[in-house]
Amino acid sequence: MPFRCSIVIKIARSYPWRIGLLVFGWFVLISALHISLNTEGEKRPVIRMGYMPVITNLAAPLLDAASKADSPIRFKAIKFASFSEMAEALRNEKIQAAFIIAPLSIVLHQQGADIRIVYIGNRHESTLVVRKDLQAKTFTDLEGCTVAVPMRYSGHNLALLKMIGDAGMKDRIRIVEMNPPDMASALAAGSLDAYFVGEPFAAQTLKFGYSDLLLYVEQVWPDFICNLLVVKQRWLEREPETVQALVQSAARSGMWARSHISQAARIASQYWGQPEELVEFALTSPRQRIIYDKFMPRQDELQRLADMMKTYDLIASNDISGLVQDRFARQSDMSEIDDLKSIVRNLPR
Repeated sequence: MPFRCSIVIKIARSYPWRIGLLVFGWFVLISALHISLNTEGEKRPVIRMGYMPVITNLAAPLLDAASKADSPIRFKAIKFASFSEMAEALRNEKIQAAFIIAPLSIVLHQQGADIRIVYIGNRHESTLVVRKDLQAKTFTDLEGCTVAVPMRYSGHNLALLKMIGDAGMKDRIRIVEMNPPDMASALAAGSLDAYFVGEPFAAQTLKFGYSDLLLYVEQVWPDFICNLLVVKQRWLEREPETVQALVQSAARSGMWARSHISQAARIASQYWGQPEELVEFALTSPRQRIIYDKFMPRQDELQRLADMMKTYDLIASNDISGLVQDRFARQSDMSEIDDLKSIVRNLPR
């Protein structure tokens, strides 16, 4: 072994320029591969959108699919496993836009993240389900149970806290935080009694008989906002036409999906890694449940959300000054929506 090492040392001393050239060439190769993988050879602008695989964020996979070819802008959907991970990616500008859970946007804003809410995702897609063997029929039947929500900064947590207060059940229901992809298996394994989440995660246990429906979110909170779209103010100021294209395309995707449920379910299932029939079940059970056309962010709605968060001691202040920017949604062209490609029609070139 010492003999072999001495040979290597002698070679390195005899040909130092060759060693340096090899190292330099290696770094050039790695850099080229990195650039290639991250730009995917695109010569057009690429907008990276973070999202979680829920129906409120259906725009993300639809925009990705519609813009793959023959579109002046490439909308690239980046799937995350948690909202906290997505928020960090937005902070560090790994993504330009984030379909994020609504109350978390208020927290980020108050923490100094210079973001703006520009679009509201599809509504009425959240469901509270309970383990079948509990035979729960009303909310008060959850006394003593453990119920999961996506995170404490979620509308689901706020809705639960309000229902607990209204029913006089303080400290009689245990609320835990859990990433949505883990909820169905936790309930099936018996480690959860119930969970409140955006679809299709509730449908996973409903469709296959592991849970019972306790309530749809709209029964306790009409026009419930689950997720919304935020962008950095700096990007908004630098590229307002691109932000307009993003918001308009997201809004148009909802109108298209409303008339093409099966095709939308097929596309989403490919991005989400979920069975197509499960996604379509979530989109149509019951029919006409999902609201696609209330996408404009409104100051009064977001203010009510902030007020609730303060009431339940989730934030110290209910100030959301400057957070809501509705002009892109107001200016969106919603005409001539027919095939999938029409979602990204009339974008700036």
